[in-house]
Amino acid sequence: MQKLSMDQLQRPSVEAFKVQAKLPVTLVLDNVRSMHNVGSAFRTSDAFALERIVLCGITGTPPHREIEKTALGATQSVAWLHAADTAQAVQQLREEGYRILAVEQAQGSTPLQLFAPAVGQKYALVFGNEVHGVADDVMGLVDACIEIPQSGTKHSLNIAVSIGIVLWDFYTKLHLRVTDSL
Repeated sequence: MQKLSMDQLQRPSVEAFKVQAKLPVTLVLDNVRSMHNVGSAFRTSDAFALERIVLCGITGTPPHREIEKTALGATQSVAWLHAADTAQAVQQLREEGYRILAVEQAQGSTPLQLFAPAVGQKYALVFGNEVHGVADDVMGLVDACIEIPQSGTKHSLNIAVSIGIVLWDFYTKLHLRVTDSL
């Protein structure tokens, strides 16, 4: 077994990435405190070619040394914007035709493995603060809630890990399903 070189991986340039087709998903970070988690969100969003990230409230924004430490340049490829208020950002995304999904442990949530995203639908995935989760006022605005099943003693996963799990799931259910049928 031999690892692939950077040339063999054939990754697009930043310019090519910006114009390529994107997974119809926008990531919404609701008052995320850790700059490292923000950087990880950028890097994972680049990996799965998301449309954009909306950084809300106190969530840090590029350029920032701690964000770049984990983003490894993904702040240059992934489109992003800052919104002072998460609820207003969610309302705007709804007006743009997005289905709003909170990733949260909540009454009536759907286990991630049972959620079937519709091809052609745009999704906004809301991830909350590391301590308090998705804000209550935002939870009142979502269309549905998806939850990552867990079997251990801890009640939650790190937000960066959660983002990776959920985006991989959406990628396999949307992107790979669409490209396999072509």
